[in-house]
Amino acid sequence: MKLSRLLLPVYLIILLPLAAGGWFYIGWMERPLPVASPLEFRVSSGMGVRKVARALTEAGAPVSEDMLVLAARAEEILSGRKHEIQLGCYALTPGMTPRHLLRMMAEGKVLQVDVKLIEGWTFREWRRTVAAHEGLEHVTASMSDAELMQKIGLPGQSPEGMFFPDTYRVGKYSSDLELFAYAAREMKTHLEREWNAREANLPYVSPYQALIMASIVEKETGLAKDRAMVAGVFVNRLRMGMRLDTDPSVIYGLGESYRGTLYRSDLRTDTPYNTYMRAGLPPTPIATPSLASIQAALHPAKTNAIFFVAKGDGSSYFSTSLPEHNQAVQYYLRSRGK
Repeated sequence: MKLSRLLLPVYLIILLPLAAGGWFYIGWMERPLPVASPLEFRVSSGMGVRKVARALTEAGAPVSEDMLVLAARAEEILSGRKHEIQLGCYALTPGMTPRHLLRMMAEGKVLQVDVKLIEGWTFREWRRTVAAHEGLEHVTASMSDAELMQKIGLPGQSPEGMFFPDTYRVGKYSSDLELFAYAAREMKTHLEREWNAREANLPYVSPYQALIMASIVEKETGLAKDRAMVAGVFVNRLRMGMRLDTDPSVIYGLGESYRGTLYRSDLRTDTPYNTYMRAGLPPTPIATPSLASIQAALHPAKTNAIFFVAKGDGSSYFSTSLPEHNQAVQYYLRSRGK
């Protein structure tokens, strides 16, 4: 009993500083960090908790390196797993505590940006849009199309039509090469699924040919109800051995020389994409097809139509014979005042 009384001061000497330290640590962990407005910071390869604290301090938000390292170790002990911070761009916001900061980096809750890649665009247009996006890291800027395709595992493949159009939400300052690789995987997934569910006896020997047809449908009409009919017309022409005679393909073949008007002389300018002069499908897609156009190419309307003409309101008139088609062309040209 006397010994216990004698040891009590010793216990107090040991335990009180530990308790005080614990309360200080807990208080520091839950105390908002000194930041008055949102502060963006990046965690790059090779950065640990100490370097993050140093970077934040240099950016004007003082964070104790030793305390943040200690906090990370304590989190490891409490959670039973190694505390690893994820690479990316983060935001330190007013009211955020060290605990929130550590968990945010461990869970990879990075800032995100939207990149909108539009159906009907050419790959050249896609590259310009991606290159102008301020929220991406531009690692492909100096790459040719061929080099880019090599990097994403599609060597020797034309990039046209190979990327799925969508609005992609990606980590801020993530690599544009990663975005292209992901969009290519998305197109492969969608195309394979739709190909496996296709109509029987279509005049395509591969999913790639269906993709080419889908790109033509995409450029020929923006009207949802006409897509399957347009596909049906071109499928009929392929089956009959007729040339496709599609203006968008000719325009694509003209490249940068096209200035907005298609002349008769252009229809007589031979390129691999001039479907007035060459039979069958062009050698590659001519744009990025939407999922709806892919589905139309693989589920074309059952129709006897082999011609169509734009009405001027976004829709098309479909004909089963050349005389009917010629009459429709004259009618809709007059209605548009041409």
